[in-house]
Amino acid sequence: MDARTWDGLVGVAKETYTASLSEGVVPRPLMMPLVCGELVGLIWVRPLKVGRDALAGIAELANIAAAAGADEVVLAWETRDVSTACALPIVGPAPCLNMVVATREGHVRHQFPYSEQLLSRSSEGWASVAPDWRPAPAPHPGSELVPPIQAAVNFSFTPIELDHPDPFGVTVVLMEEDGYRISLTEAFAR
Repeated sequence: MDARTWDGLVGVAKETYTASLSEGVVPRPLMMPLVCGELVGLIWVRPLKVGRDALAGIAELANIAAAAGADEVVLAWETRDVSTACALPIVGPAPCLNMVVATREGHVRHQFPYSEQLLSRSSEGWASVAPDWRPAPAPHPGSELVPPIQAAVNFSFTPIELDHPDPFGVTVVLMEEDGYRISLTEAFAR
């Protein structure tokens, strides 16, 4: 992936986090598959229940990448949010936007830690915050990933075998029916 594309994807992730956190919510894990350097689209995980459902739901993000024949994927997630949803220990800085760039050959994890600046608090106790982005540590090639993210990386490059004339299109429809939010780029929209 070229630097311009990477910078654009990081920008999208940070803008999404800033907007969502200001509304009192943490964005769901996001996958951005690419085919020959071209972005397929953005896929946000479906609503999750804590535990096994969260583990499966995050891993299933890979279905679009696999169906599209992606040769590269970018996943974005928040440390604390995924650890809590999957009942896993928090490893690494928190709060932190994590992004992993992966190919069949390996992956590199990038971390974008931030502190939360309180904007307001609702009567129900929901906090609206603004991220104050901290300096990013050096990227971590081949670093250990939390299990659902590692599964999503692995499955992204496992071909989906569907007996259907349009495996990509049917995968998109089935995932949308399951609650995944999918925004395809013009080149991949059908």
